[in-house]
Amino acid sequence: MHHTPLAFIGSLGGQEIVVIFLIVLLLFGAKKLPELARGIGKSMGEFKKAREDFEKEITRAETDVQIKDAPGKEPKES
Repeated sequence: MHHTPLAFIGSLGGQEIVVIFLIVLLLFGAKKLPELARGIGKSMGEFKKAREDFEKEITRAETDVQIKDAPGKEPKES
């Protein structure tokens, strides 16, 4: 189950996106926009990695519990 990070943009119309862009442009200025976009991109990448690591840990824990609950089986040490 994958969610796109900016799925909420689908509910915004073209005019809303233009207004938001203009507000961001006024707040940060044209010279800061590339730097701001890079920072947001890095943050999103780190968030995605953390989410994937968390999902892997949950899956591993579920597997360990299933193995532990199986008769005559011991979980593997990794």
